[in-house]
Amino acid sequence: MQRYLLLETEVEFSAMRAQGAGGQNVNKVSSAVQLRFDVMASSLPEGIKLRLLARADSRLSRDGVLVIKAQQHRSQPLNRADALARLQALIDEAAHVPKLRHATRPTLGSRKRRLEGKAKRGAVKALRGKVAGE
Repeated sequence: MQRYLLLETEVEFSAMRAQGAGGQNVNKVSSAVQLRFDVMASSLPEGIKLRLLARADSRLSRDGVLVIKAQQHRSQPLNRADALARLQALIDEAAHVPKLRHATRPTLGSRKRRLEGKAKRGAVKALRGKVAGE
């Protein structure tokens, strides 16, 4: 599988304050990173663009911009690398073309085995009835 690398010029970063717990560090330092990637304006092949846009993803805006927010780490460079890695993972996933499934029919042998099994099981169940006689 061919891996498509991102160009640094196609990705836009902005720093912001992270959410959640963290105390004084979170309140003072803009360590969270928001990555914006315009799918249609990118240099990716058309097939990958279409598969990225077809995803039911809340990170994708109506105008085809993918927004990824990274705030896991305490430093901005680590969050930036994390956001880029997550975008690369999405592109790698979209680059995988799913195999087309061709409908097949059961073989004659498998049909015979299925019917023989059903007949055998029916015979076992028929013997479960009340015993007549005595």
